[in-house]
Amino acid sequence: MAKSVARLKDIAAQTGFSVNTVSLALRGSSRIPDETRLLILQMAERLNYLPNQVAQSLVRRETRSVGLIITDLKNPVLTAVAQAVELELSKRGYSTLFATSNNTLALEERMIETFRARRADGMLIFPCSHRQLDHIRALRKRNYPVVLLVGDPDAGIDAVCMDERAGAYKATAHLINNGHKRIALIDGAAARGNTEKQEGYLRAHQQLGPTSDPRLMVDPRDGSVASGYWATDDLMRRNLGFSAVLTSNDSLALGALRYCVKHGLRVPEDVAIVGFDNIEFAEYAATPVSSVNYDVERVTRMAIERVLELIGLAGELPEAQVIQVEPELLVRESSNRRYEGANG
Repeated sequence: MAKSVARLKDIAAQTGFSVNTVSLALRGSSRIPDETRLLILQMAERLNYLPNQVAQSLVRRETRSVGLIITDLKNPVLTAVAQAVELELSKRGYSTLFATSNNTLALEERMIETFRARRADGMLIFPCSHRQLDHIRALRKRNYPVVLLVGDPDAGIDAVCMDERAGAYKATAHLINNGHKRIALIDGAAARGNTEKQEGYLRAHQQLGPTSDPRLMVDPRDGSVASGYWATDDLMRRNLGFSAVLTSNDSLALGALRYCVKHGLRVPEDVAIVGFDNIEFAEYAATPVSSVNYDVERVTRMAIERVLELIGLAGELPEAQVIQVEPELLVRESSNRRYEGANG
């Protein structure tokens, strides 16, 4: 038989105080003497009293919860972001509602509505498409606090993110300055319209000299290690004479590294490799992989500060603010030598 749930009147009956006094004491009201509050709190603990959070949230019109939607739980950097968001929100007295869109726009839209139905005070979102944002703009127009974790300065939505164009530019420039003239790009995001890294890659070619070859830009279909391996295999079979590879995440870079090891290609002497996000596996690979750093702690902290600021405002939301964090390129053994090969 289910155990009955203790109510305010049960605490009142056991302590001899009125229900109103008990309610005020449990809410920490300064109108209740400390001695009385202590007696009531002790009785509430003895009776295993749990406050009705739903009722309280309706009164306060807040739930002290924030929704987080990411695109892919298998992506190590997004997993790190999710953990950092949960820890930082917890420090500030908020809980995290979590969902994954699996890079599907319809699912992303459904998760947003689910979080709205659960009365989340605000949301942090990694949109699966950086350009198809009308559903999120509509959310903001309804005065709802939302912050993107991938930013488009012209989207009209608050965002805190890494500057992916700048990161890809730095990585490509590093390879060009090391003597590479034919640099492959393995990037699945561009096919979904998320072209920031591709744009940085192309801008480095335009500004620093070597002509880019569209045949060297490959869609790996997803961001896994296996996809990086087979994308590198595809490039090699085309016999295009490239000497370096830039990948849109470190898992793809590890796949490219595995291909080179298996087929007797020296890294970086024969093929240089640079990844993106700076996950732990990249640094501790047999050949440590150069990578564009994703500053998880900084992005997380700033995004949470912004969404909580918006949650705390009365009236209309202010003009959207987009903060793009300048990324650092971490050069390791996979690309730290000047290329002297025949394709250079």
